[in-house]
Amino acid sequence: MTNKMFKNYFKIALRNFWRHKFFTFINVIGLSIGISSALVIYLIVHFDFTFNQNFDNGDRIYRVVSNYTFSGEEAHNRGVSGPVPEAVRNGVSGVELTAPFFTLNQPNVLVPGKGSVPAKFKLQDNVILADGRYFSMFKYNWLAGSEKTALNEPNKTVLTADQAKKYFPKLSYSQMIGRVITYDTLSAAVTGIVEPLKGNTDFTFHDFVSYSTAKNNKALADELSLTNWGGTTSSSILFVKLAPNATVANFEKQLNVILKKNNPPKPENKGNTRNFTLQPLSDVHFNSVYGTFDSGNPANKTTLYGLLIIAAFLLLLGCINFVNLTTAQATQRAKEIGVRKTMGSSRTQLIIQFLSETFIITLFAVIISVALAPAILKLFKDFIAEGIKLDLLHQPNLLVFLFLLTIVVSLLSGFYPAALLSGYKPVLVLKNQASSNSSKTRNAWLRKSLTVTQFVIAQFFIMATVLVSKQIHYALTKDLGFKKDAILIINSPWKNRTLSKNQVFMNKLKAIPQVELVSAGKAAPSSTSTNSTEATYIDGKKETKIELYEKYGDPNYINVYKIKLLAGRNIQYGDSTSAFLINNTYAKLIGFKNPADAVGKYIDKFNGDKRMQIIGVVADFYSESLHAAIKPTCIHISNSYYNNGTFHIALKPQTAGGDDWKKAIASMEKTWKEIYPEDDFQYDFFDASIAKFYDAEQHTSTLLTWATGLSIFISCLGLLGLAIYNTNQRTKEIGVRKVLGATVTQIVTLLSTELVMLIVLAFVLVTPLAWYAMNKWMESFADRTSISWWIFVISGGGMLLTALITSSFQTIRAALANPTKSLRSE
Repeated sequence: MTNKMFKNYFKIALRNFWRHKFFTFINVIGLSIGISSALVIYLIVHFDFTFNQNFDNGDRIYRVVSNYTFSGEEAHNRGVSGPVPEAVRNGVSGVELTAPFFTLNQPNVLVPGKGSVPAKFKLQDNVILADGRYFSMFKYNWLAGSEKTALNEPNKTVLTADQAKKYFPKLSYSQMIGRVITYDTLSAAVTGIVEPLKGNTDFTFHDFVSYSTAKNNKALADELSLTNWGGTTSSSILFVKLAPNATVANFEKQLNVILKKNNPPKPENKGNTRNFTLQPLSDVHFNSVYGTFDSGNPANKTTLYGLLIIAAFLLLLGCINFVNLTTAQATQRAKEIGVRKTMGSSRTQLIIQFLSETFIITLFAVIISVALAPAILKLFKDFIAEGIKLDLLHQPNLLVFLFLLTIVVSLLSGFYPAALLSGYKPVLVLKNQASSNSSKTRNAWLRKSLTVTQFVIAQFFIMATVLVSKQIHYALTKDLGFKKDAILIINSPWKNRTLSKNQVFMNKLKAIPQVELVSAGKAAPSSTSTNSTEATYIDGKKETKIELYEKYGDPNYINVYKIKLLAGRNIQYGDSTSAFLINNTYAKLIGFKNPADAVGKYIDKFNGDKRMQIIGVVADFYSESLHAAIKPTCIHISNSYYNNGTFHIALKPQTAGGDDWKKAIASMEKTWKEIYPEDDFQYDFFDASIAKFYDAEQHTSTLLTWATGLSIFISCLGLLGLAIYNTNQRTKEIGVRKVLGATVTQIVTLLSTELVMLIVLAFVLVTPLAWYAMNKWMESFADRTSISWWIFVISGGGMLLTALITSSFQTIRAALANPTKSLRSE
């Protein structure tokens, strides 16, 4: 096929586009929206699915994780017991390499400066204890120092280049070697500088302190618990690389035998289990059960797949518009096709010509989409990862994706219209009989089917958006069993926290005029922080063993949060080791239907062998989001500086238009600086913390809202195009009807009846599908709103009204036209 022929195709395409400017505009806009969505979603999905892919033999690297069953409930931990790394090295076969490391809890870092005062970097994330085995498994590029010796001795540290320049901005890498850095009370000399890992990765650590340093630091050695098989901390991480022929099952069997040998089950823990399993490296970024590391949040595969479905739907809508409008215009190009065939053009050449036209339109749409993508990414920056960006020069995979997308969309949009147009017979075409009645009927049915598909997709998005919004509103407005408004939460700095400082700070808070009540404790009634212990209640011979969730607070705790006391009395300071409050759920689980009957009874075994008296029963409240059911919970006093380091502050009502709370917060900050001068002042409003539970749902709602708006817009564009075409085709019929006495209302009704029937059919098809999908989504909530009938009615009615308004611009215009103009040529 010659260049001249392609040039000819291009000229014909441009001429045809110009002749049908409005339809070309609709096709380009519809495809641009679909392709823009696909492009942005590709960037998001590709970003997450390429995490942790750049390690050699990554398919043989696993994280060892811990699993428990405790009183029938499952628990999971990404960490392992302190002795596990050495036990694996010395006692498990089939292991090529082990890489243990320990994440330090946000140390304050001191770096020597020019003068006597060192530079201070507060609360640094991504600082770990590691050794050479870590760098043997996860390969870094070394800029200074040696992988083999850098962390072989105590009190040594390796830095990434970015962190090194942060600590020593004016020194070269070689000059940094030997410099001493202090992590809280732990000092270490710099022995190496490495480049940060390239590509997307959860391994964002930037300070690597030698693992053996812990042996010289008692507090750290106690935290590592290198000889304690009974404890597990999420900070103690172990990765293993299996030998090529080793199996996961064999590794897990060997390690759990070692666990059972060193930590045999106790008779009193009958029914409780514990074991280690291997988690593939590829799963670390996505598994919400174990999480990534202390400073990372896992991605959600379900959300990513949902995004792909949204992109596919929006692309499909654009393609449907193209097919509908092109086939509707088919007869207008009939004579052109007849002449070409008479002059010797083959059907293959015509198909190539029409596909070329589709390709050009798709290419325009792709160019527009690439231009729009940065703005779209900026629009959604609040809930997409910071590293997601569009950079064609440095993302060759993106160019491949755009090329394939252009080809696929061109074929999907253009193949059927090309096959239809090229199939016309020249003899019939030149006699103004472009197609048979059966062919016309078949094309009409295709357009109707595709239009129904558009309305099904659009209505599905509307229904899903309304339900997600309804559930979010339900979660944020439901009575959770406590007050959440006008409550401020402040955490005293855990590294600078003492009972005396806590008491002084609380007394000063109480003196602030705008403060109504203050309570010292630990987590709020509903939070992401959980504590639990096994509690056993014995009633005669019947023994009820339950996982009991704990809340720590002083006597003001239930008053600040307005938690209702159903029976008994409130906790007092003297109750710390002997008595507590329980919620009504726990009272029922141990056999008391009437809360008052539980008061005075004893929990025989609490947190080991402690015996606690129930002094009061409070109304149930949600200790987590509505995704989880109400848990059996107790509230008790703690004299620990750690458990009394959170201050719950109830503010007095703010005067209308006043700044009372602003003044209160300013006073709190001033008080903070007096007591904790080296620490930053931070606070949270409790109701905002509750709202954060539903960030994922809020993001889903936003995406669905955009998808709904775009799907409706694309559908209406196509609908407007079809309305224009249909009224043009029926111009003379409308003229005859008007001459015979038809009113404008009758003509508009005639032209709109088919549209109404298509939307009703789409509504009938989509309703059961949407109900099923929404019901599945709602299953993740333990407490959920109902799937009301009005959701479907509003969605269907809204779509019908939108479609009628869109088409009415053309149908009313056609009905009002002067019939003499349309009939003059007859």
